[in-house]
Amino acid sequence: MATLDLLLHPVRLRILRTLLDGRPATTAQLRERLPDIPPATMYRHVAALAAAGVLDVLGEKRIRGTVERTYRVCWDRAEIDPADRATMTTDDHRRTFTAFIGGLLADFDQYLACEPADPTADGVTYQQVALWLTDTEMAELLVEIRAAVTARMGRDPGPNTTRRMISLVAMPAE
Repeated sequence: MATLDLLLHPVRLRILRTLLDGRPATTAQLRERLPDIPPATMYRHVAALAAAGVLDVLGEKRIRGTVERTYRVCWDRAEIDPADRATMTTDDHRRTFTAFIGGLLADFDQYLACEPADPTADGVTYQQVALWLTDTEMAELLVEIRAAVTARMGRDPGPNTTRRMISLVAMPAE
C-alpha cells in the first residue's frame, strides 16, 4: 500500500489524477497532459510511484537510446489501506480531504476555462443527499457504486464519448 506522504505530494497527486480514467500512458504522454511540470521532476515522481508499486509498467520500448515505459495505476496500491487509515490523525484526514477538494476545484476550474463551457448541456452535476443507512447498508452501497464505476473504467475514447470525472464523498452527518 502507498503511504500518505507518497500519495499527497502535489506533483504525484496530479500524475495520479491524470491517470484516473484507467488508460495507460507513457511519461511523454503525461508530460503532454501536464506541460507545466518540468521533465526531470516528472520522471523523478513517476519513478517514485513505480518504485512504490502505485504505477505498474505495462511495457517498454527503446526510442533513440532510451527506454520508454507505459504505466497504469495499480488501484489496490494507490489507496491507503484500512489499517493505515485507522491510524491517521485528524490532521492527516484534514490534509487528505483538502488535497481531494483541491483536485476537484482544479478540475472544475479547468473545465470552466474551456470555451464554451455549458454545464447544463455537458451533464455537470453536483449534489448532496442525506440517507439513513445502517453500517451494513452503507458498506453495500459503496460496493455497488464501486462496481458500477469499475465496470466503466478503462474504455478507450470514442467519437461520442467525453472523459468525465466522477467523485464521491461519504461521511456521517449529525
